[in-house]
Amino acid sequence: MHVVGIDGHKKTHTLVAVDQLGRRADEITVKATPSGHVQALKWIARFGQVLLAIEDCRHLTRRFEADLLLAGHAVVRVHTRLMAGARRSARERGKSDPIDAEAVARVALREPELPRASLAGPARDVKLLVDHRRRLVRSRTAAANKLRWFLHEIDPELPVPSRGLRRLCVFDMLAAELDGRAGVVVEIARDLVGECRRLTEQISHLEARLRKLVQTLAPSLLDIPGCGVISAAVVIGETAGAARFKSKDAFAHFSGTAPIPVWSSNKVRVRLNRGGNRSINHALHMIAVTQVRRGGEGADYFAKQLARGKTPKEAVRLLRRRVSDRVFRALLADETVSQPTAAHADLPVSARGLT
Repeated sequence: MHVVGIDGHKKTHTLVAVDQLGRRADEITVKATPSGHVQALKWIARFGQVLLAIEDCRHLTRRFEADLLLAGHAVVRVHTRLMAGARRSARERGKSDPIDAEAVARVALREPELPRASLAGPARDVKLLVDHRRRLVRSRTAAANKLRWFLHEIDPELPVPSRGLRRLCVFDMLAAELDGRAGVVVEIARDLVGECRRLTEQISHLEARLRKLVQTLAPSLLDIPGCGVISAAVVIGETAGAARFKSKDAFAHFSGTAPIPVWSSNKVRVRLNRGGNRSINHALHMIAVTQVRRGGEGADYFAKQLARGKTPKEAVRLLRRRVSDRVFRALLADETVSQPTAAHADLPVSARGLT
């Protein structure tokens, strides 16, 4: 069986086929268009059953991945950091699209447990909405910070509650205070109040949509103490299916809650894992901190670790790992075997015709 490595770019995709010994069999470069994808599939068909390995640049290759998957091919993703060693060990020196594609294929030969690509499901919708909400929150924060300076210049005694520039009643109060005043500063402040109001309404609408999606996809997450809608949505969107992880330990490594071993001889030592998915790691941390603050099982475990001599930071890290395991079990319990087909309706006609 041949392995086809794919180096994807915005305008072209380069494919290189290698045999089981890593020897290059053939190569082709196609346009990153539906017609180019059809040409690539015809070229791949020459080799019979193949394994397709694609460099993990989903913003560039998402459509191509969908066409390959709908055509019935197995596709694995190769992280860019794994390609450096393959390029160094290659006989051909330098860097080019065929060299990179061959490096991708050789990594796929060497690494048997690469993550497999799959068609986008409802989890991607959750991730897109979470990312969009995050951008809106950042925009509102920037506008609110600027607004506070202008309000202080207009009237230093104007009462603006802490974290108040996210409530509609506060915006109504500020609009009434600015009404009747004149000047460029007042005009800009009035525009900023309107911008903050608009962003707040958009954020509230997104949170309502996320609540419905979370309650449909993973209601068990909301039963975990300290897990709110936003944290649950982040976990769902970034995980993209818990079934793809072979164990809770693999999920903990993905989320950065599993410590890294740094020991030799007989003394076991570990250090903090600063890698992994930082969005999920932050969501798990917020769940753990909320459990400690509100009391209950998480607070009891935190107190138990402090009694054993752990520092507060170490105790929170241990609690975060327990939360990771519970989140993983909840995701597995909520996942269904069948995936909705409506999420694939946005695929191109050429891709849908390849099944």
